[in-house]
Amino acid sequence: MNYKLMLRMLGRTLQVEALCLLLPLLVALWYHEDPRPFLYTIVPVALLGFALARIPSRDAFFSRESFTVVGLIWLAFSLFGALPFWFSGEFQSFADCLFEIVSGFTTSGGTVLADIEALPRGILFWRSFASWIGGMGVLLFTLAFLPRVGGRTQVLVHAEVPGPIFSKLVPKTVQSSQILYIMYFVLTGAEILAFLLAGLPLYDAVVTTFACVCTGGFSVMNLSIGAYSLPACEVIAIVFMLLGSLNFALFFLALTGRAKQVIKSDELQFFLLIVAGASLLIFWNILPLYDTAGHALRDAVFQVTSVISTSGFSTTDYNLWPPFAQTILVLLMFVGGCSGSTAGSIKCGRILLLLRSSTRSLLRLSHPRAVRVVKLDGKVVDEETLRTVSSFFLCFFALLGVGCLVVSLDGYSLTTSFTAALGCLSNVGPGLDLVGPMGNFGLLSGFNKVFLSLLMLIGRLEIFPILLLFLPSTWRRS
Repeated sequence: MNYKLMLRMLGRTLQVEALCLLLPLLVALWYHEDPRPFLYTIVPVALLGFALARIPSRDAFFSRESFTVVGLIWLAFSLFGALPFWFSGEFQSFADCLFEIVSGFTTSGGTVLADIEALPRGILFWRSFASWIGGMGVLLFTLAFLPRVGGRTQVLVHAEVPGPIFSKLVPKTVQSSQILYIMYFVLTGAEILAFLLAGLPLYDAVVTTFACVCTGGFSVMNLSIGAYSLPACEVIAIVFMLLGSLNFALFFLALTGRAKQVIKSDELQFFLLIVAGASLLIFWNILPLYDTAGHALRDAVFQVTSVISTSGFSTTDYNLWPPFAQTILVLLMFVGGCSGSTAGSIKCGRILLLLRSSTRSLLRLSHPRAVRVVKLDGKVVDEETLRTVSSFFLCFFALLGVGCLVVSLDGYSLTTSFTAALGCLSNVGPGLDLVGPMGNFGLLSGFNKVFLSLLMLIGRLEIFPILLLFLPSTWRRS
């Protein structure tokens, strides 16, 4: 293990975090709020980052180190990122602070806050901005703005970017990360402008965009986006949640004149089919509850998009919907968006590969000698990738079972325990019952808040980087 290089990389990311904290500090000063929560955090984080970044090391770096350092960086980023919340005095415990910032960085959108609107604007800005940073990834953000991190950058990005198959946009990983962030900035700017035109104040437009384009789901209103009562804002949110759920490589293909490849994407077609089908089924089921078909359709499409994109926004209390509609939403929590997007959960690409792999296994029963391969977008998927996908599914459902058991220790219903664990592991955030769209996670014990914070990190990093930290073999000398 190249510990010196790992510490140096951690130092670089902490420097980036200190720089990011300057923005909410400026917001706090603009609104004449107490800047000390940010100053008390920026100074030690910057000094520690500067000291670690100066550690001399060799650049020998392998897969084990890459997955391990990604896990460590996200843990450190979260712990230090929780400090402004703690210093603000607005949270009851550090467990609450940790849950809130991890929910932001992992773009989960779950909250422990009962009265969001009572918090200072600087704190709320940091809460939403954290989800914007985590949407693309902490290391990807660092590579885009501080490219001289060291080590094998492609391996690092592969350990952080979601999806079963990682492909670079251009030969150099650093340039790929910069291109991704250019597209991310363009989407962010376009959505801010759209919200302003729809009638939102500048501050609300910015923080809602931060939480929307990254499919994070944090709102500065207690009733989420529904508080604005602006159908145009809901439509804008739907569009950008869908865009955030797509593989950003598809945007690059479209911009470089390869639109046919975008249209032929198996994962894109599968994703859109699920969104359309689920929206129509829920619309049919909830129509009797509404005065107009248009309102019912808008709520159905919004909640389907919010859940499958793992955003967690809400325009209505779907706890009051029929069980059929609620069941569809729970199933969508397992699906998630496309690979290479800002969305969480299992991902459509993995589900497609598992379905095709399972179909191949069934066909082999009747034709044992037939040679069949699994393809995605017309390309043959290697057996190692298929094994990794199977391992991911096994680990995901095992962790979900453990999570449900642990949360149930607080004595809440099966629905609350199961959807709380699922919402955190899949990075959706809100679940059903007490942790539904009009509830929050503040009712859980401090232990469960820390446990669910870990579960959110595991889900965001797609299980393996965090689990590797707990294996003794990871830390042995090779």
